[in-house]
Amino acid sequence: MNRATVVFPIAIAAGFVLAATSRTGPLDAAGGLAWTDEPEDGPFATSDRCIACHRGVSTPDGTDTSIGHDWRASMMANSARDPYWQAAVRREVMDHPEASAAIQAQCARCHMPMASPNPGSDSQVGLVFANLPISEAAEGEAALAADGVSCTVCHRISPEGLETEDSYSGGFRIDESPGRPVFGPFEPDAGGAGIMHSATGFRPEEAAHVQSSGLCASCHTLFTHALRPDGTQGPEFPEQVPYLEWQASAYRENRTCQDCHMPEAGADVPVTLVLGRPRPAVSRHVFRGGNFFMLRMLNRYREELGVAALPAELELAAERTEEHLRNATATVEVSSAAIRDGRVFVEAEVRNLAGHKFPTGYPSRRAWLHVAVTDGADRPVFESGAFLPSGRVVGDDHDEDGSRYERHYEEIRSPDQVQVYQAVMTDGLGVTTGLTSAEQWVKDNRILPVGFDAAAAGSRAAVQGSALLDDDFRPGSDRIRYSVAVDPDAGPFTVEIELLFQPIAYRWAENLAAYDAVETRRFVGYYREMAAGSALVLAEAVTVVN
Repeated sequence: MNRATVVFPIAIAAGFVLAATSRTGPLDAAGGLAWTDEPEDGPFATSDRCIACHRGVSTPDGTDTSIGHDWRASMMANSARDPYWQAAVRREVMDHPEASAAIQAQCARCHMPMASPNPGSDSQVGLVFANLPISEAAEGEAALAADGVSCTVCHRISPEGLETEDSYSGGFRIDESPGRPVFGPFEPDAGGAGIMHSATGFRPEEAAHVQSSGLCASCHTLFTHALRPDGTQGPEFPEQVPYLEWQASAYRENRTCQDCHMPEAGADVPVTLVLGRPRPAVSRHVFRGGNFFMLRMLNRYREELGVAALPAELELAAERTEEHLRNATATVEVSSAAIRDGRVFVEAEVRNLAGHKFPTGYPSRRAWLHVAVTDGADRPVFESGAFLPSGRVVGDDHDEDGSRYERHYEEIRSPDQVQVYQAVMTDGLGVTTGLTSAEQWVKDNRILPVGFDAAAAGSRAAVQGSALLDDDFRPGSDRIRYSVAVDPDAGPFTVEIELLFQPIAYRWAENLAAYDAVETRRFVGYYREMAAGSALVLAEAVTVVN
């Protein structure tokens, strides 16, 4: 069969000849790569095809805004490499071996989406462990699986059904119309569109839905059903619903997920090295989130996990994540402090700056208050919530005993009490960290976003547990009182308060140690090696009480 070719000598100068391995052809006489314009089979392509052109761009002040390089150091790019996710899936299939294929398919849908079919497909692909371990030699479906939440996933999602119940829990649909459209926020140039189609077989189209929160909601709104020992299913369980939290907040009126997690470049910049022209309001593909700890774990064990991003890129991503957490998630301040009747009374107020609960998303995340009181001679008088190098929090009942959990407090009077903002699941018998066993929340005192409308949120994003009875737990903030017995003559007393955040809490890691499998042993080993760096101080407040 004769095939027309389009020759781009600029390909050599752009440096993407070798990157586009699955479509490379013979070099023509001028040294350019002869791309065929025959479309490839399948709805996806690996990211190297896109990074070949979407790199090497920067703002006028020299800030690198390359879409491909920003993305490959993100958790989106490494969703399939995430050793915690791999260990958690292994734990779930060991708990419920009869449902192994269904569990893997659901988990692969959002972590290995290019190896997962559209909803309703009869295909049997989407099994997590068939595509592991990840290596540079991976080919075919394994290579697609390894690429995580890649370019041709988000940019090929159809607007059909977004922001509806059908789109949740990975219910997004990949557009299957002729021409393999790739959706973006800008009207494509004819020249750039021609290069993309000739080089990859995809056709760029302008589409507003790629900048909607509904696009993100399709994976970040997840409902499960407990698998019971008798073979029945439990009720719908809202495993993570940040989109519903956002919908019930004041942020819904003026900010989308992309506004916070994909900040704009700050200047007109091109999106591609090849024939790109400056565009306004280009979103950085950094995907700022909360998992600085996992980014550093991926970097430290990069060879074992098959990580493609460069070490400096991952460290920069971790630093950006920490900066985002410190500046855009929550604050703490002392609202009042006094001594009376032989006690120091301090009120601390935590404010949520995010457009959803704090913390939100996967329920392994927690935040807590570390409060320390010292006397005039700098001697310790009281401490609640100290963080240990093992990843544990002193006084947290859940860390001490996996069958218990730390309740929500209005007032703390003892060092063995600590205010932990978290969501705690039960399986009908007791506390669990198993997602396919969870039936309900027994505690959810994660701080609500500003303007949170409980009626609009409904039961799936509701507060759970004793925080419901706390009048100082309200949309946007929580106020808690500390009452500490002191010798008034030993003052003045210094009260130091820290708000800390941990993306993978101690019990969520340690519970995996009971499962004897490659993935669980590996992650528990990683965690124990790195636990001292698993928490981050987000905010601090200090006051002196006379």
